[in-house]
Amino acid sequence: MSMITESLVDVLERISQTTQKSGRTPNSVSLITVSKQVSVDRIEEARGAGAVIFGENKIQEAIPKIAQLGWDEISWHFIGHLQKNKVKFLDERFDLIHSVDSFMLAEKIAGHCHSENRVQRILLQVNVSGETTKFGMEPSELEKKMIDFSRLKGVNVAGLMTIPPFYSDPENSRKHFSRLREIRDQCEKQSGLLLPELSMGMSHDFQIAIEEGATLVRVGTAIFGSRQPRPGEN
Repeated sequence: MSMITESLVDVLERISQTTQKSGRTPNSVSLITVSKQVSVDRIEEARGAGAVIFGENKIQEAIPKIAQLGWDEISWHFIGHLQKNKVKFLDERFDLIHSVDSFMLAEKIAGHCHSENRVQRILLQVNVSGETTKFGMEPSELEKKMIDFSRLKGVNVAGLMTIPPFYSDPENSRKHFSRLREIRDQCEKQSGLLLPELSMGMSHDFQIAIEEGATLVRVGTAIFGSRQPRPGEN
């Protein structure tokens, strides 16, 4: 059994155990295998070991990979910062965009998709920690705009996403994960939208995130090994 296969099996087992321990249903948490800076051969290996959803953070890197690997039997999510001038490169290849960090970006995606007569599922990125180096809307900004988000044609707001600060002790991330869940609950009441997805938790803290309600965890390093990520990345 290869290192990638062993690591993937371990991560899936930890997800299963934590989900069960938290009293949640077995399929309530999905693994996003973060494949940024990972070769097609290694992605194929993870796919053969059972990975179903892959997460990419750069459009220019993702498009050739998806062209080679396809998207019939696997799913691709866009998890990185999305610039408005790159929206034109989006099409049906991405099942979910995790990182919509402003109303203007959501409007741009909505207009692009509406013109193509399709609806794109998106998550709204929230800067729960207040770090100036993090992308995402302030919680108060999100709550003010929630009705406007709900009225956009061309997108389906499926939930929220956050990236907390990096802590050597993952327990310190818990307060940020629980806060995102609270914000989601408040936004549902305010807007009438159903926001079932919470994308939170990475290689070092995904079990804490699951305990606090994550439905999507973004794990790369724990599967593929270190790729010299910048602080706070997956």
